[in-house]
Amino acid sequence: MKKTIKILKKKFKNYNPKIKEECGVFGISNNEDASTLTALGLHALQHRGQEGCGIVSFDGKKYHSEKRFGLVGDNFNKEKVLKSLPGNYAIGHNRYSTTGGTTLRNIQPFFADTNTGGIGVSHNGNLTNAITLRRKLVEDGAIFYTTSDTETIVQLIARSKRVKTIDKIIDALFQIQGGYALVMLTQNTLIGVRDPFGIRPLVIGKLNNSYVFASETCALDIIGAKYIRDVENGEIVSVQDDKLVSIKPFPVKKIRPCVFEYIYFSRPDSLLNGKCAYEYRKNFGAELAKENSLKADLVVPVPDSGNAAAIGFSQLTKIPFDLGLIRNHYVGRTFIEPAQKIRSLGVKLKLNANKSTIKNKIIVLVDDSLVRGTTSHKIVKMLYDAGAKEVHVRIACPEIKYPDFYGVDTPTKKELLAANMNNNQICEYINAKSLNFLSIEGLYKAMGFENRNKTYPQLTDHYFTGDYPVKLIDKLGDNKVTQLSLLSTASNN
Repeated sequence: MKKTIKILKKKFKNYNPKIKEECGVFGISNNEDASTLTALGLHALQHRGQEGCGIVSFDGKKYHSEKRFGLVGDNFNKEKVLKSLPGNYAIGHNRYSTTGGTTLRNIQPFFADTNTGGIGVSHNGNLTNAITLRRKLVEDGAIFYTTSDTETIVQLIARSKRVKTIDKIIDALFQIQGGYALVMLTQNTLIGVRDPFGIRPLVIGKLNNSYVFASETCALDIIGAKYIRDVENGEIVSVQDDKLVSIKPFPVKKIRPCVFEYIYFSRPDSLLNGKCAYEYRKNFGAELAKENSLKADLVVPVPDSGNAAAIGFSQLTKIPFDLGLIRNHYVGRTFIEPAQKIRSLGVKLKLNANKSTIKNKIIVLVDDSLVRGTTSHKIVKMLYDAGAKEVHVRIACPEIKYPDFYGVDTPTKKELLAANMNNNQICEYINAKSLNFLSIEGLYKAMGFENRNKTYPQLTDHYFTGDYPVKLIDKLGDNKVTQLSLLSTASNN
């Protein structure tokens, strides 16, 4: 066992241990400040992607586009940049890549001229048949300029034989599979689309006479827009001037939104099914405490993702909550990634133990999830080095045993700790005194769903169960990197 642990620690040494955020999309119609409001909306959605950002606007005659590496606030904070994006319609995108490399050409929104006019596309999600479609398109003469699966959607729309743009979009949607939320811009028309299972989120808001599409309600709040409703699963919503039209071309399916929106992805102040994500996360912590009671001196969160669950755990057990770990909020990916010497510092770049608080204390360490275990191992060691008497780890979601193919950057099954070890082995691996996960029954109970198999709606919870709502058409084996390499080479085959 010790040999196995040693091998895994070496294997996972330089991996980023957290599940990565998805992309964020935003769009607004009929507003003279469309680009500025789009930049603000993207700023609110920054947690969903930090690699790059972009905006496409339409001024009634021409489309305008700006794409940049890095954060929204570093790129769309100057009047000169926003003036280069005139028009009353705009869409935007924050990128975190799940397919395609980190190059400027892969930053969205994508734009293309078709025989019925231009179209811009922002996409959050991932297609499970992107490689298959791409190969067929290339065989038919298509030329791809990016390694993103989103371009497949653009190509399908452009090559459709339908006459009207909306019919071209429907034609394309019937050919793609996966989890997706799309915000598209054609001539003075804003379009929002959600996949048939509603795996990826998309909401509708209104600001005076302007309609807004966004990945989360926090993007509506920042511009003062009122939340109207979610785009329904399998729904296409078209907005022209101040008119909203709903089209439902797909066969009706039960909605199955991604469970990780509730656990981790969505900003705590965003609404999910009528309640803030923060409240769900507190409930996860409370339910975790019911399932795993123990005597301790302090409940300590792994900031910031574990904060709400730790508060819920503390409130139910009456064990005091305190910040035993202090987070450095000024560490970005651009600082962490480049050099091995910097990477080797690991968790210490982001977190430091609050020594006077935790010394000689029995600690309950609460986090939202455990993926590869490398961060948990380092944090537990950090707490013991700072004088903690005991460290008991509690995870506010079930064991993650299966990878994702719908737009979330999870590791392969070989790299997921819970897919390769039982609870006792993981506990030994991270060197904790004890370890417990929230049960899947407890997860659904905390959300108000007493029976996950019968209650409508059931969430997309394949991370824990292996129950994938959309079949994976592209054959990737157990190595998700294959998808990236095939996308980048498919045009050459």
